Amino acid sequence: AVSMRVGEHVWIRIVVFLCLWHWAASQLAYSISEEVNKGTVVGNLAKDLNINVQELENRDLRLVSSYSKTYLNVNLRSGNLLVEERIDREELCPLTIKCSLKLQAFLSNPMTAHRIEVNILDVNDNSPTFLESRYYLNISESSLTGERYLLPVAVDADIGSNSVKTYKLSQNEHFSLDVQSGGEHGVSAELVLQKALDREKQSVINLILTAVDGGKPPRTGSLQIHVNVIDVNDNIPAFSKLLYKVRVKENATPGTLVIKLNATDLDEGMNSKILYSFIKRGNIDPSNIFDLNSETGEITVKGGLDYEETPAYEVRVQATDQGASPRSAHAKLLIEIIDMNDNPPQISVTSLITPVKEDAELGTIVAFITVSDKDGGKNGVTSCKVVGSVPFNLKSNYKNDYSLVVDGPLDRETTSVYNVTITATDEGAPPLFSNKVITVHVSDVNDNPPRFTEPFISVYVKENSPTGSVIYTVNAFDADLDVNAKVTYTLLDSSLKNIPVSSVLNINSETGDIISLQSFNYEELKTFQVKVQAKDSGVPPLSSNVTVNVLILDENDNSPMILAPYSEHGSVNSESIPYSAEAGYFVAKIRAVDADSGYNALLSYHLSEPKGNNLFRIGTSTGEIRTKRRMSDNDLKTHPLVVLVSDNGEPSLSATVSVDVVVVESTAEIQIQFRHVPVKEDSFSDLNLYLLIAIVSVSLIFLLSLITLIAVRCHRTDGTFSRYSAPMITTHPDGSWSYSKATQQYDVCFSSDTLKSDVVVFPAPFPPVDGELISINGGDTFTRTQTLPNKEKVGNLNLSLVKPHSAIIKLLCHFRLTVLTYIQIIQLQVNNPKNQNTKTDFFFLSLLDRTLEHFA
Repeated sequence: AVSMRVGEHVWIRIVVFLCLWHWAASQLAYSISEEVNKGTVVGNLAKDLNINVQELENRDLRLVSSYSKTYLNVNLRSGNLLVEERIDREELCPLTIKCSLKLQAFLSNPMTAHRIEVNILDVNDNSPTFLESRYYLNISESSLTGERYLLPVAVDADIGSNSVKTYKLSQNEHFSLDVQSGGEHGVSAELVLQKALDREKQSVINLILTAVDGGKPPRTGSLQIHVNVIDVNDNIPAFSKLLYKVRVKENATPGTLVIKLNATDLDEGMNSKILYSFIKRGNIDPSNIFDLNSETGEITVKGGLDYEETPAYEVRVQATDQGASPRSAHAKLLIEIIDMNDNPPQISVTSLITPVKEDAELGTIVAFITVSDKDGGKNGVTSCKVVGSVPFNLKSNYKNDYSLVVDGPLDRETTSVYNVTITATDEGAPPLFSNKVITVHVSDVNDNPPRFTEPFISVYVKENSPTGSVIYTVNAFDADLDVNAKVTYTLLDSSLKNIPVSSVLNINSETGDIISLQSFNYEELKTFQVKVQAKDSGVPPLSSNVTVNVLILDENDNSPMILAPYSEHGSVNSESIPYSAEAGYFVAKIRAVDADSGYNALLSYHLSEPKGNNLFRIGTSTGEIRTKRRMSDNDLKTHPLVVLVSDNGEPSLSATVSVDVVVVESTAEIQIQFRHVPVKEDSFSDLNLYLLIAIVSVSLIFLLSLITLIAVRCHRTDGTFSRYSAPMITTHPDGSWSYSKATQQYDVCFSSDTLKSDVVVFPAPFPPVDGELISINGGDTFTRTQTLPNKEKVGNLNLSLVKPHSAIIKLLCHFRLTVLTYIQIIQLQVNNPKNQNTKTDFFFLSLLDRTLEHFA
């Protein structure tokens, strides 16, 4: 049996140790006496929290409590928990047995919370006191020895051993004192009659009742008792019970019956008629809460009951008869209040950490929340949660203490303020709940780069625009705030034809104005690209780029340039025509180019200051000079012509060239002469080399195609040839010729001077209307001009040929047109009509013309 008891004690100790260990892991508990001096050390938090003292300041240790005074504080250098203000237990926890200070200690980096409970120990600093300085007691002289008289109780603000423990009565011969211990309800004293009273000997007896507490040293309080000795009535009322117990709900309405007292008196008449009353004891007056019918003894509810304020009432009732010398009896009534779920939970925010950065990690603490419910039992058990879809959640710390933490991604640009609704619900039937709205502000971080409205920007700038003008203003938007949204603009490093872009453009870093640093020339630069970077001022900064396409708009700043051979300096420009020339006779063709573009390069030709009787005219768009009528004897032999070439710009620019037209008697005197241009060996440029290679390549392709076509034709049968008649080639006085067969006809037109003519092929079904000729002028456009001579003056030459086929003529003409077009494109690209290479180009073209003419 002894061994079994030892084993039981061991298990009990183990269970107690585990419970204490779990409690210590949840909170820190200290004990300290009230009224200690300021600066008294309660405990060492650094040691108890197992934290290095040097980390306390780094982790910003803070104490948070719901009290109006700062009773405790922490020395961050030593880690000691110190008393900051005077602690009066009676002021802090009146009428409660257990008194404690509840605090929370918070540490940052990382954020942790610890609950601290400091038990306040009572000291004997209050003496027992009676509410009245004098007490009057009426006792009949017929009272029997042993009768008891309830005496007032003393009130001591202290608790426990420092509260009232006993009473002492002054020395006398009639009365003794019976001290009764009521357990947790305190100590009471009754006056006991030891010796019968004799009013005639002593009508008034003065006694002193002394209340003594359990302090060391003890404190006392006294009450003067005046006993009046009354005669006659010798029977006292008697209650059915000395102790009544009853329960009543806290939501009982006024007038609800609590209990009906019953007391009897053996006397008769008025001495047996009993009146009931409350006995006021201490600082509690039952009549404020309950009504007592003095005649029936019914006790009903008078005021509102509140279990949370007073869970039970100890009421003393008295029954007094109506004799001449009334006698009374008393009983104890214990009224217990039944708790009802009439208090919703209360939510209080003890600390709010706001604003919260939008890049806060999950689990970041935003606020500390405490939930309380004044009800008891299940009515006081609460649960707490976050309502709605918000990126926050509650984390339980200890019992009813919670932390509001980040539970999802935050984005200030989407939502900058969150109204977090927290709901606390108890477990009553029906349950009650309450809400608390916490406003959480989200602070900005630099997580949005500047944004341009479009990835590419086209800017149009006129050439020759003044230096320093703003050509465009870029704008980028940043969704962040303040410094994170302050955008600066820069041009990214790049080069433009080996020239840094910073020497051409500049940008205002604040406004985004792009400023030109030089005037642009469309003929040198038509378009270029730059990249603009927008960067915010956040840490680290974010940026984005936009491509700016700068397009230079042409202005009419270049005059037309006359092409060779009429543009040669110091040369005499002269042309010869026969006296017998008909109207429309081709004299010469002026070619010109303009370095501008569009309408600024659209040229028109005019004869200025014509002399004689208007013998010549010029094609406005072709530049071809032709006769307007036949010659007469009155016309001059030499006609100086001035050709004005104008563009269509605003304002229009022009150039002039002089041509002397000499009239000769017959066509035999007109000799086609090549204008040989001396070419220096060292002037043969790369362009001439490329042109020569191109001509040779096209010639090879042409010869291969010709050989293939002839081979195919030779393999055809005679029946195939019989379907075609002999081809007819017709020549014209102006140097043009035509090729025709029964089914097909082509007209190939050359002027008398192949250097000034074009090749045009007309299919028979579509001849030029009214003798029009489609030609390529000095520029890059096609025009239609009157070129064909009068049919009456055309001589016919019939040749019977088997070869070539009409496709050969097509190839010849297309070949020459291809070469001519290629040369003119090269001239426009070089953009220098006075370049000596042009002379070489026309030399090759003349050779090609002669070759084609000979072949024809």
